[in-house]
Amino acid sequence: MAIKHGNFFKWHIWLGWLIGVPLILWTASGLFMVARPIEEVRGQHLRAEVQNAAMAYENIVMFADDGNAVTGARLIAQGDGLVWIVNYLDGEIARYDAVTGEAMQKLDRQAAQQAADALYLPDETIRSTRYFSAENTPSDLRREKASWQVHFADGTNVYIDAVTGETLAVRTRFWRAFDFMWGLHIMDLQAREDTSHPILIGSAALALFGSILGFIMLFTRRKRKHRTAT
Repeated sequence: MAIKHGNFFKWHIWLGWLIGVPLILWTASGLFMVARPIEEVRGQHLRAEVQNAAMAYENIVMFADDGNAVTGARLIAQGDGLVWIVNYLDGEIARYDAVTGEAMQKLDRQAAQQAADALYLPDETIRSTRYFSAENTPSDLRREKASWQVHFADGTNVYIDAVTGETLAVRTRFWRAFDFMWGLHIMDLQAREDTSHPILIGSAALALFGSILGFIMLFTRRKRKHRTAT
């Protein structure tokens, strides 16, 4: 027996109640996330350009430490000078003064503030500076690295690698709002990383079924009108 238009309508109404909220959340969060270019969300326009320099591999063996082979090195500008960031075979990372060649200690609070202030282009004062270990990283960093969080007056957090002195991330207030919307979009407000879980898959399947049902109703409604007219 053919399914009547009224049955399709009832099913569509009930599905509408189930999928209405997820559809609103997906649309609203998606609209928010595309409102600005992703480069602006990541704060690329707020960063001072960092000049890097290449070095031939045969020239970096000078940094070998008691037979610990060097796997790579980068020459970068930090503060008022140049610094070598050297990677070793055992996973260790060290900094060396590019002028004297002397090993440099891990960044302290003052050095982290100087690095963040030199990188961050807006003229904002520093409100606070906090150290985070690799095992206790803040939620807006999303990288398991020891870091200094330099918090500016406009709400922006600049994260400086506590070992290398490099910038790990620039997190503006808009980035944090964007991150919250991303969590809504994928229905994962805790970790905001899982894009494949039962709630999201089930909601998407219901939304698809409801859309298909609504499309079918266009034709059943036309048939119903035709029978009424005749």
